[in-house]
Amino acid sequence: MPKPTNWSDEYWLLLLQLYLSRPVGVKPVYSRPMVDLSLELHVHPQVLHERMGAIARLDTPRVEHIWRTYGNSPRRLARAVKLIRSMNGFNNAGDFYDGVDTCETFELDFRPIDGCDGLTPVVLILTLDLYFRLVPDTMVAATPEVVALAHLTSTPVETIVKVMACFRNHDPYYSRYVGRPASETDGTPLDVACRTIWQRFGNGNPEELATFAKELGEYYRKIKN
Repeated sequence: MPKPTNWSDEYWLLLLQLYLSRPVGVKPVYSRPMVDLSLELHVHPQVLHERMGAIARLDTPRVEHIWRTYGNSPRRLARAVKLIRSMNGFNNAGDFYDGVDTCETFELDFRPIDGCDGLTPVVLILTLDLYFRLVPDTMVAATPEVVALAHLTSTPVETIVKVMACFRNHDPYYSRYVGRPASETDGTPLDVACRTIWQRFGNGNPEELATFAKELGEYYRKIKN
């Protein structure tokens, strides 16, 4: 569990508003609203998820007070949240947009990769998970699982296939038996990004990757009210 090093009491109100959004309750860790809020606050989604659980359980006197004050007053909560977001310097937004470096970690997984036509590390992680579920002959645009991933992430199916080809180039097991032929992606930003993702997950436990990918998939699923 990442440490909540950037937590402020005002964040409880933003989190409560998200908790009360339909369907009311604790949201999946990597659901899009949860990730959007985590990116805004620079607080890891897992930390927000844990804090949202505290709201559901009314764990502390502080949480109980916030619930009594705002839990049944959505308009009052909305006004308070609007005020927080309007505060000068909230979330260090001024610093960020003025070009001052912000120490980002998990945020980068959701940011587009330079030179990769809008691809994010999250899409690469999901593709790597699928890579381990297929054999090379099925890593093609006609394979239903490839089509499904492309549809889920709104990524061209040809791009998913290209990403899988990049992963093959970095797969030591594949290279050991068939060699590593030259590729048109060698040295490109996509090749570098795929190598980075492979180094993070490619030599780890596939089941742990599968669990993480399942959680990340929530980011692309529409919330059902």
